[in-house]
Amino acid sequence: MQATTRTTTLAWVGLLVRLVVGGVWIVAGAIKLPDPDAGIDAVRAYQLLPGAVVPAVGLLLPIVEVVVGVALVLGLLTRFAAVVSCLLFVAFIAGISSAWARGITIDCGCFGGGGYDPDAAAKYPWEIARDVALLAASAFLVWRGRRTRWALDARLFRT
Repeated sequence: MQATTRTTTLAWVGLLVRLVVGGVWIVAGAIKLPDPDAGIDAVRAYQLLPGAVVPAVGLLLPIVEVVVGVALVLGLLTRFAAVVSCLLFVAFIAGISSAWARGITIDCGCFGGGGYDPDAAAKYPWEIARDVALLAASAFLVWRGRRTRWALDARLFRT
């Protein structure tokens, strides 16, 4: 009985985590979609990628964020979406850490915006902590995969 209770609890926690992480991705991407130039400028502000790659990343990133978010909320290809989510969070943590270490004071651009921000250094620890928490949540979803409540995966890919 105890194993069943644990499995049920983890399935509900998995649903909650899917909705939170997926919701964050949907909001982050949807805010950036209407202004692609701002997204490109935000990617450029990090000074990490070659100039020729920046426009593609700036344009595609919001689309990837929304797709990953929708997949997580629906529980569709959950494990794959969670792996992509982990990779994105690792990249964002590295980018923010790099900007901080190099003394670049920019808005992270996570929810739109980007560019110079004189108060950025004070915000970096909180942004990194937020992304680490979301990375951990995404890793939980990699582990749980389709074994969460109300996931389309469980209906489409029965084992």
